[in-house]
Amino acid sequence: MKYAAFSEKQRLVLNWWTPGSPHREKEAIVCDGAVRSGKTMAMGLSFFLWAMTCFDRQRFGVCGKTIQSLRRNVLAEILPRLTRLGAVWKEKRSENLVTVRLWGRENQFYIFGGRDESSASLIQGITFAGILLDEVALMPRSFVEQACARCSVTGSRLWFNCNPAGPTHWFYREWIQKAGEKNCLRLHFTMEDNPSLSPEIRQRYQRLYTGVFYRRFILGEWAQAEGRVYDFFQPDMVGKAPECCEQWYVSCDYGTVNPTSMGLWGRSGGVWYRVKEFYFSSRQANRQMTDEEYAGALEQLVGDREVTAVIVDPSAASFIEVLRRRGWKVRKAENDVLSGIRLTSDALKEGRIVICEGCADCLREMDEYVWDLSGGGKDRVKKEHDHAMDDMRYFVSTVLGKREAGFTACTVERRR
Repeated sequence: MKYAAFSEKQRLVLNWWTPGSPHREKEAIVCDGAVRSGKTMAMGLSFFLWAMTCFDRQRFGVCGKTIQSLRRNVLAEILPRLTRLGAVWKEKRSENLVTVRLWGRENQFYIFGGRDESSASLIQGITFAGILLDEVALMPRSFVEQACARCSVTGSRLWFNCNPAGPTHWFYREWIQKAGEKNCLRLHFTMEDNPSLSPEIRQRYQRLYTGVFYRRFILGEWAQAEGRVYDFFQPDMVGKAPECCEQWYVSCDYGTVNPTSMGLWGRSGGVWYRVKEFYFSSRQANRQMTDEEYAGALEQLVGDREVTAVIVDPSAASFIEVLRRRGWKVRKAENDVLSGIRLTSDALKEGRIVICEGCADCLREMDEYVWDLSGGGKDRVKKEHDHAMDDMRYFVSTVLGKREAGFTACTVERRR
């Protein structure tokens, strides 16, 4: 993607803290809204320029869900641009520390990952002159509040950006809805605020998402999940198994009291087909199967096909051990539920995966798999009719999930 002039909203992010700005007295900024809207680049660049303009010999925090994603999505984009402005920087990876020298000033930027509740302890005890929280809606509240509490230097400011979640999410209620009370500038972004996106790319994203993900990622709404998870799936999307396939996988959601579901996936012409399945419910059968019996069922499902790997529920330790003793190559499944559902939705809509006619239990669960509206403000699916849905999600997240890491749309092209 080529360079493009900043949009009006991106320029506002870049300049809100500068002399003469009507927002200069704000103590925080929140940029939320659609994916690929250019908010991450504008905010990251503005944060570093503000820090190097207003402070010297101070410490700052830069936070993401993981350190790896933060390096890829923020630092890899911002630091080269600071270099073009005359900055000299060095990174000590062992300390997760970046030191920047620019315009006769030098400041330190500490990198943190806010993956879970335990992350809050990592940030205790340090004093910051400002903090940037990238994708703040993905971080636990305890980590965010601890990070904000570290900013006690005079003139310090808080910088947040994120894509929307549900309307009962704590960040929406405490920061978006109370922006005025907190002396916070809130800017809502759409794809139109990213001048580097062509109309064709915008249309592509509009086709890509559906349901709650369309409302959040395309419209930028803090929307409630409701109804069927795969509400776009229709009978005419069911396919026929190809006569031959170039590659095979098996995905498995393992249960003892709960059902066990296995799907046989074959790749033909760049499309993955769920050609056959095994589904066993001990409650309906009034008996339980052993790990050895399940391994035998897997062998019957596969037949004489050469399988690249069996992707298994990571909690099924005993079953995994049985499979490995029998000579199967086993991969523990990626098990982020919401990310997996989104990836699976994308793959189904794009036709990269197809459910075939013989997969009766998978097709049944497609109609019965629904959001849990009593989730207490968190996006959750009901733990019912979800076993074939889980094994399908395991396959997509583990085999196809890495595919989307290479495409990012923002003000400039992100490096890989």
